[in-house]
Amino acid sequence: MTTPSSERAFDVRHLQVARALFAALAAAMVTFSSDHSAPLGLGVFSGFALATGLAFALSAWLVFPRGQRLIVLLLAAVSIVAGLVASVSAWRTTGVFFGVVIAWALITGAIELVGALRQRTTVGAAGSRDGVLIGILSLVLGVVLFIPNQQYALDYSIAGAGSFTLTGITIAVGLFGGYAAVVAVFLAIAGFSPRRPEPVPAVPSEEAAS
Repeated sequence: MTTPSSERAFDVRHLQVARALFAALAAAMVTFSSDHSAPLGLGVFSGFALATGLAFALSAWLVFPRGQRLIVLLLAAVSIVAGLVASVSAWRTTGVFFGVVIAWALITGAIELVGALRQRTTVGAAGSRDGVLIGILSLVLGVVLFIPNQQYALDYSIAGAGSFTLTGITIAVGLFGGYAAVVAVFLAIAGFSPRRPEPVPAVPSEEAAS
């Protein structure tokens, strides 16, 4: 018989806090790095995606009952695959950054949004609003990354600081860092906020008899 979520050692808030931590680390690495190149962006994204994917995979057994594991397992699989692709040094080019991050954002965003909307019918709006927002944010990231031109380059100078070049990959890596920062703040608030006890789902008669 499946253990109710209220009796588990881990619950959804632990997954939220773990995701917030990984997103915060990614945001900090992008923010405090002067190098917004494709290798740096893919390196940060790789660590973020792999860590997040492993958190999803572990939560499938530690947090969610058997009937609710499909969404988190899909999110884990997509994130781990994207992280592995991004981790290959020879593939860390501008085109790969755009392709991998856009694909990851659109696929995981759609999965998380659809899963959260389906969850509304079982646990209500309060239990699914986190997934709805993160799903939308991921989809927005995937869409806005289509905007920067990969070949874009703008030379500019700042008095007393020197000359610089703003490129499409610089903008794209910055957008990913901004996304990670927003996700980190939202999930941290959600993870540490007090919440009402979740209702224990009714046990089907066949399962109760066993």
